[in-house]
Amino acid sequence: MRYPDAAALSDARTRYFVDNGFPSDGGYSARWVKIQLGPVPFFIFNSAGRVRAVRYHDLHHVLTEYDTSLVGEAEIGAWELGSGCKGYLAAWFLNSAAVSIGLLLAPRRVLSAFSRGRRSENLYGQEYGEALLNCSVGELRRQLHLVPEHQP
Repeated sequence: MRYPDAAALSDARTRYFVDNGFPSDGGYSARWVKIQLGPVPFFIFNSAGRVRAVRYHDLHHVLTEYDTSLVGEAEIGAWELGSGCKGYLAAWFLNSAAVSIGLLLAPRRVLSAFSRGRRSENLYGQEYGEALLNCSVGELRRQLHLVPEHQP
């Protein structure tokens, strides 16, 4: 999914939620969230730490354009690990799990995403709020040094 550079991040995130069948709040208020590993659903507790991290994670999906497939989650996880998850322990843990699976399924794509992360920055550590959500997608991509990457 391509999100235009001129779009406000909040608008692009809303489109991301709709396109992926997520609730309008991204599921942040849910007590449990379903994670699909191929045909097998897993339910995990939607802890405050997970919500704190996933608010940025969803924005990173928009900015990097990695999808929400199993391989796409491994790619975004590798990118976030490469660019650093700072003090977001849930992000470190969940991304490491996704990358472990992704390395088995698509090692080149996952390693490429990690390398891309090493050359860029992410939103972890920035204040989450209206000021951030009102920035344009393109402005944030430039600020984070996100260069386009071919995604098969």
